[in-house]
Amino acid sequence: MNSHNGKIAEISLPEVEQKTLATSPGGFKIFNRIVDWITSDRMQLINVTERINEIDRKSGIRDGIVHLQSLHTTTAVFINEWQDALLHDVRAFLDDLVSREEYYRHNDPAHSDCERKNADSHLRGMVMGQTLCLQVRNSVVLLGTWQSIILAEFDGPRSRSMSIQVSGI
Repeated sequence: MNSHNGKIAEISLPEVEQKTLATSPGGFKIFNRIVDWITSDRMQLINVTERINEIDRKSGIRDGIVHLQSLHTTTAVFINEWQDALLHDVRAFLDDLVSREEYYRHNDPAHSDCERKNADSHLRGMVMGQTLCLQVRNSVVLLGTWQSIILAEFDGPRSRSMSIQVSGI
């Protein structure tokens, strides 16, 4: 269980979706990207704050909203402090909250065709949530002093994608 950053690979959307769209005389724009991370552990926390801020700056949008959406049901995106002891506590809390050892119908071949036996990962993702909507000010995400944006992997190692949409002026 590492709390290090995963490898990053940016995937471009189709050309039509990738364009920045001006939809009003005031210069309202929408900017889309999908970014991939390669995880290395079954449960892994990745600080994605700087990568999100890079995309905010690339968008050319100074003030607005950034919407983050994990494209997987066995991941989550949330805000918390990025501190080793707390990250350890977060992982322990999630392990205690949803035990991998419980019986889940999703893991039972008599009830499900899922070969990964990852019901606990789905439940952790459901509890933590797959989306965040945050303010962008001066081309960066508005965060408190100790806040970081964290992508949580619950069913790794795998390739994980997040859709990032920045909108504003």
